[in-house]
Amino acid sequence: MSHSVPLVTSFDVRFCETDALQHVSNTALVAWFEAAREPIFRMFTPELDLQNWPLILASYKVDFLAQIFYGKPVTVKTYVSRLGNSAFDVFQELWQDDKLCSTGITTMVHFDYKTQRSAPIPDKVKSELQSHFKEVPTQ
Repeated sequence: MSHSVPLVTSFDVRFCETDALQHVSNTALVAWFEAAREPIFRMFTPELDLQNWPLILASYKVDFLAQIFYGKPVTVKTYVSRLGNSAFDVFQELWQDDKLCSTGITTMVHFDYKTQRSAPIPDKVKSELQSHFKEVPTQ
């Protein structure tokens, strides 16, 4: 578990994502973090089949560490920081110009919509998630 391999996604900062203070609006980060979780979604449903969606978002928290600016790309590094029987935490870092600007933690639950209950994460998916594990100090 000591070797962490992040899932890496980059975005160009769009003008519409800036605010009156001339930096990126805080709402853009939540959308970037969600988009950067797509590789994790594909572990559960490779075709991203919304008719058989197996996950729910239970909670998320974003910490803003530095301003982010228009005209420079950002990179999101996505890890798994906790892996339980049916739930897991996704830890994400947002970088711009080699500077850590934000972190986020999202709790996802493998969910059976027919029974309206959480469901165990399949072993194959657990193994994939484990390959992106990063230990994160509790806050």
